[in-house]
Amino acid sequence: MSVQTPALSPTNAAPDACLAHFPVALFSTVMGMAGLTLAWLKAAHLGGAPAWIGDGLRWVASGLYLFLLVVYALKIVRHPGEVAAERRHPIKLNFFPAISIGLLLLATAWVGAVPGAAQWMWGVGAAMHLGFTLWAMSSWIHHTHYDIKHANPAWFIPVVGNILVPVAGVKLAPADISWFFFSIGLVFWLVLMTIVLYRLFFHEPLPARLTPTLFILIAPPAVGFLSYLALVGVLDAFARVLYFTALFLTLLLATNALRFFRLPFFISAWAYSFPLAAMTIATFEMAARVGGAVFWGLGWGLIAVLSAVVMLLVGQTVRAAWQGKICVPE
Repeated sequence: MSVQTPALSPTNAAPDACLAHFPVALFSTVMGMAGLTLAWLKAAHLGGAPAWIGDGLRWVASGLYLFLLVVYALKIVRHPGEVAAERRHPIKLNFFPAISIGLLLLATAWVGAVPGAAQWMWGVGAAMHLGFTLWAMSSWIHHTHYDIKHANPAWFIPVVGNILVPVAGVKLAPADISWFFFSIGLVFWLVLMTIVLYRLFFHEPLPARLTPTLFILIAPPAVGFLSYLALVGVLDAFARVLYFTALFLTLLLATNALRFFRLPFFISAWAYSFPLAAMTIATFEMAARVGGAVFWGLGWGLIAVLSAVVMLLVGQTVRAAWQGKICVPE
């Protein structure tokens, strides 16, 4: 005897439709919150900021990650076709590695407080991210539906995670594992940077929805600076090249601030947050190693901007969710 699945009633049809269109790009919110957490933890450790700010944000970022993970797991179970469509999408597929990056960031945030749990998070996150990187690059190589117009800074997301691994990895695993991930991230950052800049220079501008992803350009050199310092422990010439490259890109984007202010809100606006957080942390690290009022002043200025940006993004995200503008078909 066959059993028929009851049709969705009006009371549960709307939530189910929202679940079907729940975007994987929402995991970028975890990257932003965890980045803000790490910035305040660094400010407390090096600059004497109140420790409770970073400690509280650490719990908020962890809770947000668990919530999104549960919801997206439900989407995988109930709407596998929609998940498959995201995996095949030439732009959306680049946001899947945000799941593993979020776990790596949380491991970095918790490593000082609960190193045992952080080691598990880091191990799972690193393995997961390697899998995402292999999958994303295989898709780029073998699929035929890619065009130069699909190239955008979101392509860096699989790369950033590899560069991020050593930040906590040097404390949790043999050094060669961290060097492995750092090498992948650094080499393919340079490759993708060339492709993305070619697309930006010689083809049509990014659509408004993707324009905030320009901030992702800051992340690889800023995170690379932090990872390189974690690996070698010395502020040498190469570390300075990475930091000042990130600083130049930050200045370049800051001079275009009005263009970003005029954009309507999209979930992609969370791309502002993590790169700014990485630059903030890198600047505090420079200030601690070099000294001088310039770096300290820049660090405190960046953390103020970062905090304001994240608060604004949280408010706009909640507003968009309340208005039903997030879990909708594009």
